[in-house]
Amino acid sequence: MSLTVIELFGMETDLGLHGQQYQWLTTMYASHPWIITLNLPWTDSSEILPNRWKVGLSLSIYMTGWGICLICISAVQNWSQLMALRALQGFFESNISPGFLLVTGMWYRTEEHANRSLFWQSSEGFFSIVCNLILYGIARHVEAVGGIAAWRCISLFLGSLTLCGAIACYFILGTPHEVRWLTEDEKIMATARTIANHVGEDTVGKKWSWPQVWEAFRDPQLYFSFVNSFLANIPNGGITTFSSLMYETFGFDEWESMLYGCPRNAVYVVVFLVVGLYTQKVRNQRMWVMIASCIIPFAGLLVMSLLPDTAEYKWIKWGMYMMTVVFSLSIFLGWSLIPSNVAGKTKTTVVSSMTLIAYCVGNMGGAQVFQTKDAPRYVSGTVACSVCFGLQALAILLWRFWYMYENRRRDRLAAESGLSEEERVQQGWELAQEDMTDMQNPNFRYSM
Repeated sequence: MSLTVIELFGMETDLGLHGQQYQWLTTMYASHPWIITLNLPWTDSSEILPNRWKVGLSLSIYMTGWGICLICISAVQNWSQLMALRALQGFFESNISPGFLLVTGMWYRTEEHANRSLFWQSSEGFFSIVCNLILYGIARHVEAVGGIAAWRCISLFLGSLTLCGAIACYFILGTPHEVRWLTEDEKIMATARTIANHVGEDTVGKKWSWPQVWEAFRDPQLYFSFVNSFLANIPNGGITTFSSLMYETFGFDEWESMLYGCPRNAVYVVVFLVVGLYTQKVRNQRMWVMIASCIIPFAGLLVMSLLPDTAEYKWIKWGMYMMTVVFSLSIFLGWSLIPSNVAGKTKTTVVSSMTLIAYCVGNMGGAQVFQTKDAPRYVSGTVACSVCFGLQALAILLWRFWYMYENRRRDRLAAESGLSEEERVQQGWELAQEDMTDMQNPNFRYSM
């Protein structure tokens, strides 16, 4: 959020950005995590770090680095310095979402993964509204009083806020075995809740398994997750980078753009909470919701792109752009399928890492889809994003069909084995404690 907001208040002019330099800031930000991930398992960085250190400590370290980078951005004098800091930001950001996924998988049952992931993700929309209003006030004050540039003040504020979050993270977050605010008995109880997941208990410290690596690359799940993440994040890279500027293309000024973006964030919060409650009440609906979250922005972006560039369509375009807010559901629900459906510590790390690579590469490409020469409407970029949503919906549908086929095959084999339901559950739990993967454990069933 920070770069798209501060760009509105003179950063581009102050630093003399031109051509595709603004887009390259997002590309550089997204490039670092997937390069790190390729070093597995020889590095403690990125995705593997939470598996060797305490999760809460790891996340707080990364958030601290992220906050320091934001504060330093307030002092940059040219594009090269900003590019270097954006690269560092990408490094520190790379562990945040995988870390929260790991925490979710350790604390909650399979049927709870989707709604818990959506609940904590909905906070992004809420704090975007709060921060946008605060940043609006900061920018207005700076404009009236003068002094340091508004975008530099905003960077200082966001960096300081991130450091406060890092401190809170250190004392609160972690797996059930790590946190300080549970007694030993409560830690055992918290771990016992997730026995039925058949993914084992705390995987921290378990050895790297090369057979699980080879299995991960033979598993269709890895490729479905990769394609879903890649296709979703091409639009994500473009829409996130140009979210504030998009309102200006409709005919709003920079101040209106900041305020009229708040309703979109409010819809984001409501949609995520509603879907979270729905997936909690009705099981195996995640992938249908993912498909819907691709079709709605597909239609919204397409209509927005094809409408004439006249003032009379300004609010219609605003409404069509509002429809795109749901696309994030396909990203986060897709991520929530990993702790639910991938068992084995090493295999989970590999699938998560490949999904993160797709996330980063998609964002890198998405920022470049919007070419400066296409301003102010960026029709080619918005149409390309719409096509990605259509292809993503098809990929998710095939993904769900594969899960349905595999579950039915396993049910048939279970019926032939003669084991009772209780025996099957007990056997599944025992195999999970041995760090067996979902393909090795015949009692594992995939959540959809």
